[in-house]
Amino acid sequence: MEYNIYAIGIMTAIVSFLGFVVENIWLAISKGYINNRNMNTPFLLGYGLLIMFMYFTIGTPGKLAEWKIFKKAKTKFAKYMVYFLCAMLIVSISEIVLGVVVEELCGFEYWNYSNIPLHITKYTSVPTSMAFATMITFVMGKLFNPIMNWIVQVDCTWIRVLSIILIVIMAFDFIISFYHMIHNRNFYLKWKIIFRCK
Repeated sequence: MEYNIYAIGIMTAIVSFLGFVVENIWLAISKGYINNRNMNTPFLLGYGLLIMFMYFTIGTPGKLAEWKIFKKAKTKFAKYMVYFLCAMLIVSISEIVLGVVVEELCGFEYWNYSNIPLHITKYTSVPTSMAFATMITFVMGKLFNPIMNWIVQVDCTWIRVLSIILIVIMAFDFIISFYHMIHNRNFYLKWKIIFRCK
């Protein structure tokens, strides 16, 4: 493994926080409010886990995994396109699986993309998958290695402690929040800030 477990923990937290920010930006633009996104802390662990899954299975656009199909991508553009298409496929499958699981366990729709053109079931769509895949490809191609290298370079006791604390916080928050959603059969809304009336 190229990076240590502490760097992976910090990066997972960074991406999870960015996921929280991105979702609230979308909410602010599309619905005129922001909220806690069903969590107690500003981390959406799914985003961090997705990025790590991409890293461990596919690698980065500049250094694709040693899969036979990837070896045909010789140019930088080809590698980025392959990565983008893989990200789009993984996002689509992940959204469908998560949407179905949450609806089965919690008894409500976590989200519904039925009003978006080119939706594939109500849980995913071509435009949303393309948007997420673009963000993932950018993060993995331009930000992932520089951030991870910086974390490794400043590796010290406080980085290790911070990594462990963040992972524990995110894991417990994920469990607690989903317990509330399963128990109450509804979204776990702790706070909401409205910017405009619809």
